[in-house]
Amino acid sequence: MKGWLYILECCDGSYYTGSTIDLVKRLTQHKTGSGSNYTKKRLPVKLVYVELHHTIFSAYERELEIKGWNRSKKML
Repeated sequence: MKGWLYILECCDGSYYTGSTIDLVKRLTQHKTGSGSNYTKKRLPVKLVYVELHHTIFSAYERELEIKGWNRSKKML
């Protein structure tokens, strides 16, 4: 099953990184405040980056890698 890695920019300028098998559904959840506690408190959010992976597992591994990056690296 394919997976998506995505990065959202929140209204306070922070970034949220996630992975999912259904990108459209997950983005809708984030934009309506039901996606995560982090983004719910920082609406509105904007999709700024997406990667398609062959498996959800590889998308999740990439998510963990990016979550370890500092803010300036995420902005590139």
